[in-house]
Amino acid sequence: MEEISFRPIGVIRSPFNDVEGMPIQPSASKGTRGMVELNPDLELGLKDLDGFSHIILLYHFHLSRGYSLELKPFLDDTLRGVFATRAPRRPNALGLSVVRLIRIIGNVLEIQDVDILDKTPLLDIKPFVPEFDNREAASIGWLAGKIGRPVSTRADGRFKDASED
Repeated sequence: MEEISFRPIGVIRSPFNDVEGMPIQPSASKGTRGMVELNPDLELGLKDLDGFSHIILLYHFHLSRGYSLELKPFLDDTLRGVFATRAPRRPNALGLSVVRLIRIIGNVLEIQDVDILDKTPLLDIKPFVPEFDNREAASIGWLAGKIGRPVSTRADGRFKDASED
């Protein structure tokens, strides 16, 4: 298969300078403010985004090195397949977060509920649309019974380097 490459379209700014102690999901970082600094030449692409309350950020886990096909996720002590987790150490180190859009000033988006490391490369922005993105009867597999834990669970650096295993 042909290799695919992406170039960052901006950078995500947050108060989190170290992976350890970070919230592991946006639901665990309610109220935490951050910014998206979009490359200035892409500012026109933000037209009409200000009408959305939430946006989806797709980004590169730039500190994640290597990957494991099985790992212990933050919310469990059992080895799980990487594709059944949201862990950053994966074959393509892509992250996804739904954040609240506060306002847009030029090429800067002020956001809230950010769970992303400062200076994370941004790959794309999409509007969050409940009718498209929510699924009422969704099953959540091994996460059943663990959903309240992201609020108290923090990152510990375990997914930085595959050689740690």
